[in-house]
Amino acid sequence: MTRKALSRRTLLRGLGTAVALPFLDAMAPAFAASKVPGGRPLRMGFVYVPNGIDMENWTPKEVGALGELPRILKPLEPFKQEMTVLSNLTNNSGRAWQDGPGDHGRCCGSYLTGVHPRKSAVDIQAGVSCDQIVANEVGKQTRLPSIELGLEDARQAGNCDSGYSCAYTNNLAWRSETQPMPPTLNPRDLFERLFGKDAHLSSEAREQRSRFRKSVLDFVSEDTRSLMGDLGPTDQRKLDEYLTSIREIERQLQRAEAENQQIDPGMDKPYGVPADFAEHFKLMSDMLTVALQSDMSRVFTFLMTREGTSRPYREIGISDGHHPLTHHRNNPDWIAKVTQINTYHVQQFAGWIEKLASIQEGDGTLLDNSMIVYGAGLSDGNAHTHHDLPTLIMGRGAGTISPGRRVLYRRETPMTNLYVSMMDRMGVKVENFADSTGRLAGLDLS
Repeated sequence: MTRKALSRRTLLRGLGTAVALPFLDAMAPAFAASKVPGGRPLRMGFVYVPNGIDMENWTPKEVGALGELPRILKPLEPFKQEMTVLSNLTNNSGRAWQDGPGDHGRCCGSYLTGVHPRKSAVDIQAGVSCDQIVANEVGKQTRLPSIELGLEDARQAGNCDSGYSCAYTNNLAWRSETQPMPPTLNPRDLFERLFGKDAHLSSEAREQRSRFRKSVLDFVSEDTRSLMGDLGPTDQRKLDEYLTSIREIERQLQRAEAENQQIDPGMDKPYGVPADFAEHFKLMSDMLTVALQSDMSRVFTFLMTREGTSRPYREIGISDGHHPLTHHRNNPDWIAKVTQINTYHVQQFAGWIEKLASIQEGDGTLLDNSMIVYGAGLSDGNAHTHHDLPTLIMGRGAGTISPGRRVLYRRETPMTNLYVSMMDRMGVKVENFADSTGRLAGLDLS
């Protein structure tokens, strides 16, 4: 029971700070009166991993209901009934049928656009990505039309050939044919985009300010107390859990900044970026969760690491670069390491999915009200193949997807058919998109 109906745009305010709220039962009347399908906001996102995946250890044996999951997908076993594995989807625009930035640039640059990236008079040219088509419409209802995240930039890693290839290996989202949407890499920058306005300050100025900075929650404490008095017990618990998660993110940022200074205070590193991959992913995904939970945005892309990365994973005992390992030439030791890296990525993703599944929204969860694609722009990294791409969707799409299955499509089914189907569910109707040939059947059982 709630004591007071709230607007879905209710904010906690204080001293120039505004904190968005999660979905509360008290907001149900406002959402029901809006154009949000089913009275709940539906989220669409894409989590991309580079260099292809060991398909033998990715692909479930059964078609239809999922049985035992293969090794790479095993971390998602607790959420098997929330997962839909899609086989035989192809990204034809990633193939080498025109000039372009190589297989890695093409597969990433065209992943969400369905358009072959190429060099043009303005140096780079791709297409408009499906996430941005949705953001242009759905984003009018949220504070941030879309959120773009990443964990690595080739220019920072010192292994980028040119601005031309970097544009494609570092970007999933494209606002226009020539304008990529660069991912945010630094957790502090993301935090300030969501909760503050200090992103323009230098690292030195931020450090000085942080010494005197309170938690954003301290600034809105009076508004929080007032709102709590108007909420029922269930909403009070939801709000308390949500604010606690923001406080924990602040603590994680402070620890990451302190650790970076202790590890290498003389290096010019991105401010506040954890040295550990898993910690970096968790910090970014925790903040993304808050943004989705509070309806700051309903559209996101997450480039776990840039395409073509040669990043080692010493934390799991692999000092070889990821990209060189994928050119294994059937060396079983190298293949085993690729499988280990693929599994490690899914482990991080599964930890985030667990968090989304724990957040209640009405009679469902945040995961229920999401469509999150996890996959890669290459299947076999050794052969650089662009068909049968490793693709799965987590979530029920607000009741429009029946998960717990593997769906096998006809060979060479365009990946863009999936995007058209997802855009439909987001309320953005398009006749066609890039090389799509229709909607993707089989996502639900109707």
